[in-house]
Amino acid sequence: MTAAFFPGFALGFSLILAIGAQNAFVLRQGLRRAHVFAVCLTCAVSDAVLITLGVTSFAVVAEALPWLAPAFRYGGAAFLIVYGARAFLAAWRGADALQAGRSGAGSLRATVLTCLALTWLNPHVYLDTVMLLGSVSTQYGDAAAWFGAGAVASSFVFFFGLGYGARLLAPFFARPRAWQILDLLVGMVMWAIAAKLIFLL
Repeated sequence: MTAAFFPGFALGFSLILAIGAQNAFVLRQGLRRAHVFAVCLTCAVSDAVLITLGVTSFAVVAEALPWLAPAFRYGGAAFLIVYGARAFLAAWRGADALQAGRSGAGSLRATVLTCLALTWLNPHVYLDTVMLLGSVSTQYGDAAAWFGAGAVASSFVFFFGLGYGARLLAPFFARPRAWQILDLLVGMVMWAIAAKLIFLL
């Protein structure tokens, strides 16, 4: 169980760490203490649905098309190498401090709709959850469900940690150096998983 759960948690957490519109929105809502639970739950449940779809559907399709799993394994490794390189490049260049902004409180309905749009209209979320996590899960055979559970758990931990810990994290991530350290860690995890996909068959 742990041999699949923790890699799923690590990969899921690494993929979601990259700052983007969704994470910035969650952080902003957390800083304003506006509909934090609803925002975190919407993001986490959306991820759970997509990850479950990837883990279950990708395995079924891979059985019917045996060449698909190796293709996506190497394709996923290539994606992780590029993604990791971008993280290393961002760490080397340095990044601007995240500005949470003052917009985004709004009504509960408007907030949830914005959150859903930032999640479901983002093409990268399908690549990360359905394709990448789905393809990597096939390497764990009967324990694929535990791999998926780890990835789902990472989403809940990340979003609720970000939303409710925003006020504690804000001073730290107001400094560009903090984002450099984060990018460095993300790059290392990405390359380590890519190496496992390629060499540890």
